[in-house]
Amino acid sequence: EENGHQNKRLKRDVDEEDGEDQNKRLPKRKIVLLMAYSGKGYHGMQRNVGSSQFKTIEDDLVSALVQSGCIPENHGEDMKKMSFQRCARTDKGVSAAGQIVSLKVRLIDDILEKINNHLPSHIRILGLKRVTGGFNSKNKCDARTYSYMLPTFAFAHKDHDVQEEVYRLDKETLERVNKLLACYKGTHNFHNFTSQKGPRDPSAKRYIMEMYCGEPFVRENIEFAVIKVKGQSFMMHQIRKMIGLVIAVVKGYAAESIIERSWGEEKVDVPKAPGLGLVLERVHFEKYNRRFGNDGLHEPLEWTEEEEKIAVFKEQYIYPTIINTEREEKSMANWLNTLSIHDFNSSAVEMQANNKTSK
Repeated sequence: EENGHQNKRLKRDVDEEDGEDQNKRLPKRKIVLLMAYSGKGYHGMQRNVGSSQFKTIEDDLVSALVQSGCIPENHGEDMKKMSFQRCARTDKGVSAAGQIVSLKVRLIDDILEKINNHLPSHIRILGLKRVTGGFNSKNKCDARTYSYMLPTFAFAHKDHDVQEEVYRLDKETLERVNKLLACYKGTHNFHNFTSQKGPRDPSAKRYIMEMYCGEPFVRENIEFAVIKVKGQSFMMHQIRKMIGLVIAVVKGYAAESIIERSWGEEKVDVPKAPGLGLVLERVHFEKYNRRFGNDGLHEPLEWTEEEEKIAVFKEQYIYPTIINTEREEKSMANWLNTLSIHDFNSSAVEMQANNKTSK
């Protein structure tokens, strides 16, 4: 009897080892994963190894990759070993509907299902494609599209509009918002739109392809609108500050000329809109697709078949989070109250005073 138990135990151990060996024997392949996630409660996308109190999206992703058997445990500890690269480092609280990460994995059976089984429901892998061995999702990405969902009372004029949730955006105000957003198109020096760059840093110059605000719609008695922006790449806090400055102008706290002024060398106090409404919508690989998309070996990085899954995820996890958090925590309303303490003129006035003194 004892021998029987021992034999069963040995057989089980051998079976488990066989499974592991089979995984080890699977060749590693370079792939991209299409990810969607709700960023509430996370300190952004990028993993901070050694600082476990700040949970990131990548912490959960790497854990799921290890548990599902796609990568060995030591690759989870040192992400360079699997050539891991994310397309965009989304900030704290920011969500994504079309994030792309590139990495080397073992292509196990039912890989997407197995990874998703080890992920919380507000993080999903929606698609997978094989890519060239040298592919790097950050370097090969030629543009990124973000959206920003905000309650329209953010555009209510401070002196002659109702400031509450009953506010409804009129056609003229929407046209003005779009006229101001269009000013950002082209290449400008955005050093005032991040805390990380000085005015003469060449990397502060960024190229914006389009920026506009769509028609408003009502959810749970609050009217919302979505701003879309497509650019080559963005710096930390750049989009939130671009939107924050337009809100300050439309509300009557700052003159229109401040947008042009902010691209100059002087320091301008640009307010940063809350992170809650920001969503990474999609990332673009136009050059890569032209070169490898139809070479017979690789497929273009387009996700038309996944569009429906993306839309369902947004309706289920991203929009309700933005709407409910706005209702409960009033992040936009509270932030709007801080606009009055921004000094939108000081730097220009100081410069004039300094010029006179020097003369």
